Amino acid sequence: MFLTLMVVLPVFAGWLMRRCDVLGDGATAELNRYVVYLALPALLFDVISHTHAAEIWQPGFIAVFGLSSLIVFSATVAFRLSRPMPLTDAAIDGLNAAYANTGFMGFPLALVALGPAALAPTTIAAIMTVCVVFAVAIVLIEIGLQGQGQGRRAELVPKVARSLVRNPLLIAPALGALVPLSGASVPAPAETFLKLLGGSAATCALVALGLFLARPRTGDAPPAAATALLVGLKLVVHPLLAYGLARAFGLPPLLLHTAVLMAALPTGTGPFMLAEFYRREAAVTSNVVLVSTVVSILTVSGYLAAIR
Repeated sequence: MFLTLMVVLPVFAGWLMRRCDVLGDGATAELNRYVVYLALPALLFDVISHTHAAEIWQPGFIAVFGLSSLIVFSATVAFRLSRPMPLTDAAIDGLNAAYANTGFMGFPLALVALGPAALAPTTIAAIMTVCVVFAVAIVLIEIGLQGQGQGRRAELVPKVARSLVRNPLLIAPALGALVPLSGASVPAPAETFLKLLGGSAATCALVALGLFLARPRTGDAPPAAATALLVGLKLVVHPLLAYGLARAFGLPPLLLHTAVLMAALPTGTGPFMLAEFYRREAAVTSNVVLVSTVVSILTVSGYLAAIR
């Protein structure tokens, strides 16, 4: 419960600053750009550059958490496309249902609830979420955006490729992976710089979310049914699927509980950053992040009480 309150407080701070006119209309977009172009890339580079394959090579856990996340993501995208909905919006909704808040809430919660042995699989879950699932969503978003333009289908692949190559959220982890692969290390001054920037990513993203929620709404309010669906997929379907896969793969209790706990976490700020950056589904996404965080006080606490 304490961790959830720590997530909500920066959101409230952002909301209050906008309501009191301390920050203006453009603050949400500018703060979000800072996160997308500087803070989050620094965090991703720092995490990946310090990751060694021998420490996190746990194939069973990778399969369970990776499959559960990608299945929920893919099923949500397919369902939203059938409504019908543009691929860009469907991909963001897929993230809303599958992007667990592993970075901000996962590590401290795993340490308190399951002990230090749970930190390695939590690292795996964080990498799968912020690199693999996030990257798949960005690719689909770019395909959807570029496909909306005029021109021949043959031009779609190079257009998407150019957009992806320029995307800092894909470039940063790719460059970070070169550090352990080459056997090099990040110089101390550079590491200090990365940690200063990366440490601000989660807080700034949450403040940006609060700023967005405080902005006067124009047009129709996001449908409550969409928010309820995505929150249900994140807090109920995702952990249940992780549990079923963990049993099927025969994971030991520690890995099983870590996989389920990570899957049961609320939606992180990653989907909101993309929604605001691409100007798609931001209203629904902000509601999903906030509602899932508040409701997770009950669902996560209930799961932890059940396994004790």
